[in-house]
Parts: sequence; structure tokens; C-alpha cells
Amino acid sequence: MNKQSISKLNLFLIGLKNRFEENLDIFKGITVIYKAGLKNFKGIGTYDSGKIKFNFNGKTESLSIDELVDKLCSDAINYDSVTLTYSERGTDILIEADNKNVKMKNIDIKEEENDNDSTNETSTLLNRNYLIKVGKADKLLKEIGIMSKEGKIKNDKIRKYNQIDHYVELFDEMLNKLPKNQTLNILDCGCGKSYLSFVLNYYLREVKKIRCHFIGLDYKESVIETSQKIAENLGYRNMEFHAVDIKNYIPKNKINVVMSLHACDTATDMALALGIKLSSDAIVAVPCCHRELLSQYSYEPFKTILKHGVFKARMADILTDGMRSLLLEAKGYDVSVVEYISPLETPKNLMIRAVKIKEENEDAMSEYFSLMSSLNVFPALYNYINQWE
Repeated sequence: MNKQSISKLNLFLIGLKNRFEENLDIFKGITVIYKAGLKNFKGIGTYDSGKIKFNFNGKTESLSIDELVDKLCSDAINYDSVTLTYSERGTDILIEADNKNVKMKNIDIKEEENDNDSTNETSTLLNRNYLIKVGKADKLLKEIGIMSKEGKIKNDKIRKYNQIDHYVELFDEMLNKLPKNQTLNILDCGCGKSYLSFVLNYYLREVKKIRCHFIGLDYKESVIETSQKIAENLGYRNMEFHAVDIKNYIPKNKINVVMSLHACDTATDMALALGIKLSSDAIVAVPCCHRELLSQYSYEPFKTILKHGVFKARMADILTDGMRSLLLEAKGYDVSVVEYISPLETPKNLMIRAVKIKEENEDAMSEYFSLMSSLNVFPALYNYINQWE
């Protein structure tokens, strides 16, 4: 290739260098094909602890991005043309260069064709346009056990697939209320095997092209190890996991979103309290069992109704999540409560979404204190907030 084309190629590669440094967490690899006459010579680069492990002509080197740019340009001198594909999660960048021209374009990764009967049946059955799409998200869905190795949604995972996709849909509705043009730090409290974090990570980075970093917390070492392994298999380097009690966690950076899915009883309150303590921009919780207020509350006007245990238990559920929502409002959050999934699947189907809009709401706080007195309760969320402040 001539010097003019090499010079232009170098400019494009410097742009990729800047992109590599900015988007290191989603870099997948580089493929280079040099052409001389009718022969092709292929080089492959993969991520290697902040560098790129590059194999070409039988030799493998671990190179910094600067060293790789220099090498690619110096090697190109010896060939007629070069085609380079720079791959990130969700996007490929293609550079084609020869003696006449050098051009670059972005290529969004298209969905794969998937004509298997199970997939078509699943889509018809659930009657929804998925955000986490079969085809494009196959690697993710297989790794978290939703899809079989053959590319079919497992029959016993259809419900879970529907649930996580609807969660993403509800989460997506908040995105325009979160900070723009920065990395979103998302904390998953009681993460378990972190399936929801993996799905959100995929959606934010590969579909919405939003920079994000996920932190998963769980006190069980075994599930943290499982999450770390899944992240490694998927190449999701923008994730970290810690075996730690929620109340003992101290973040290194500003937390934008605190989320909790089906954390049992007062573990949900711990997650909400942590979000409030950290002044996170948003808090999302799908509570699970509610036991705490059931043994505490009493309300004389409803005495004859609450003598029936099933009514008292259901009222305890409503009071627990209602008072959680009110306290979030008192702490300056705009709160919405929606059905996460159909009540036919589980009665624990409410999602609490809270977005920070101001510092405090004194009227809501007064209402909260009044309810505590009227119901003779001392909720765990209020207790945790006072302990941690």
C-alpha cells in the first residue's frame, strides 16, 4: 500500500485507539486480513488484561493499543490491501484500505435467523416483542440457562424469559430520568446468580449503547462465584461481584441505581435503605415475602375484618409496600408502583420504582409518622435508615 493510504489508515486506527481506551470493558477483538495478489494473511487480536494478544504469521504478541496501531500500519506497507474488523459488544467497525481509498463504517450486529419451532411457538405464546431478542441475544440466553444449546427457548424457562424481559421494559421507562453522558453504576443487592444484571447489562450496552458498570452483592460465596464465572464466559468486564452483607458495603463511586429482585422480607428494606443512604438517582425493588409488619400492626376500626388471618396477611403486604413507598417519597423520590408480572404467576408481583427529584418531602414524612402511630408499627426500613445515617 502507498504512503498516502497508510497515513489515512493510521488516522482511522488512532480513532480506534481512543475508542479502545474509552470502551475497554466492551472490547471483543480485532480481525485483520491483509491481501497480496490472490493470497490472504489473517491476524487475530483478543483482550489480554488491558492489552491485546495479537497472533499473525504464527507469532503471538501481547501489545498495547499504541504498539498494535504501529504494527498494523507497518505491516500494511507490505500488502495490496487490508480489511480490519474491530469488534465491541453489539457493534463491529469495519475499515477497508487499499492504494485507492480508505473507508470506515459501523456495522450493528444483526439478529441471526432462527427458524426453530420452539422459538416461533414461544413468541406466539407470549405475544410480545421482546427487548432481549432471540437470535441477537442467544449467547446471553444460553449462558443464563434460558435457551438450550440448540438455540431453543426451554419450555420450563418461558415464564422466566417473559419476566426478565418485562423487567427490562419497565426499567427502560426510567432511562430518560437517569444521568446522561456518563457511566451508570448499578448496584444489585442480593444478586443471587445475577441473571437480571446480566440481562440489563446486555440491554444497556449492546442495545441502547449506554456505558454502565454493575456491582452484585450477596452474602453467599457460591452464588458470587457462579456470577463471576458467567461474567467471564460472556466477556462482561464491566461487572464485579462481592460476597458481603448489604449493610457493610461501601461503594468506591457514585451509585446511580440500586436494584433488588425478590429479596426476602427485610432484605428488601436493606436494599431500599442503602439506596437512600447513597442518594442514588433511582431505586428499583420487587419485594418478596412480607412477614415483619404482620406481627406488629393493629387497627381498631378494622378489628372485625382483620380477625380473618388471610385478610390480615394481605393487608400486611399492602401496608409494608405502601409505607416503603411513602418513606421513599419522604426522602425525595418520585415513586411509582406497577405490576411486574401477572398475579396469576405469583402474588408477589409488584415493582417499586423510585427516582430522586429533591432532598426531602416534609409532608410525606409527617404522614409516615402518623401511620406509624396509628398502626402501632416500627418498620425495618425506617430503622435501617436511622441506623445508617
